[in-house]
Amino acid sequence: MGKKKIIIITSAVIVLAIIAIIVFINIFKKDDYRLLKVFEVEGEASVTREKIGEIEPYENMVLESGDHISLIKGLMTLQADEDKFIHLEEGTEIVLNASGNADKSRTSIELLSGGITNDVQNKLLDESSYEINTPNSTMSVRGTLFRVYTYIEDGIRYTKVSVFEGKVASYLIFKDGTKSQEEVIVEGGKEVIIYQDDKTTDYVSGPTDIDYSDLPDSVLDVLSKAIDQGRSLPLTKEEIAALKERTVTVTFIYNGKTFATQSVKKGEKVALPSLKPAESGKWDYDFDLAVEEDIEINWK
Repeated sequence: MGKKKIIIITSAVIVLAIIAIIVFINIFKKDDYRLLKVFEVEGEASVTREKIGEIEPYENMVLESGDHISLIKGLMTLQADEDKFIHLEEGTEIVLNASGNADKSRTSIELLSGGITNDVQNKLLDESSYEINTPNSTMSVRGTLFRVYTYIEDGIRYTKVSVFEGKVASYLIFKDGTKSQEEVIVEGGKEVIIYQDDKTTDYVSGPTDIDYSDLPDSVLDVLSKAIDQGRSLPLTKEEIAALKERTVTVTFIYNGKTFATQSVKKGEKVALPSLKPAESGKWDYDFDLAVEEDIEINWK
């Protein structure tokens, strides 16, 4: 009887231990690790983390929710989980917020300036979410390839949302921080522009065809890779190649008249003219910047 009692007690202890382990796993499953990392980075970039400060990012660097990420020059791609990629453009600042686990992931990106192309490769599960927030709008998706670009022009805040694959639900964010109830669906191949001045937050128009000529080369490269993966996009690799060869005109102005012009490949730098229009003064331009559109440069 003594041996039987010991066996029974031992078995009960083992069963209770197994149950405790299962309960422990289920309790803490919601805090399972989410993959958040720097997938690739080249050039000048930074990650600022609370209580640590600024960190120079490197490939495969593990990121944390709340990280403030900035790309000044070069390229940078972040990875969330196994199937979400965030491509930053030069001059972009974001705050990355992520919680949950791979099955119940919640990703929210505060786009402070610049542009990001988001590649959510698989349809999100019902309890997951992926949002991009700018000062005047928020975008919600289930799985898609799209770009969000925010900028200020003549004191007016603009946000452009271009959807290359899938659908994006767009909402307005008003000056007081409230969110509109109206949902605007942007389909693949379409884009919308949202503006916000001192009085109004609204759409410039309804969804229109994407102006691909306005996209930076870094975004075109992302689209080209997506096509290589067998994705169905509204343009071909041949069209992308042609867009990357497009040029812009740089006009140098002296005393209100054209002094010289240059034809520059979009996304490249303009060369400093070999001749000066006057002994004193200089061209009012940072020649380290890439040219994205036709511009005029004045002599000061």
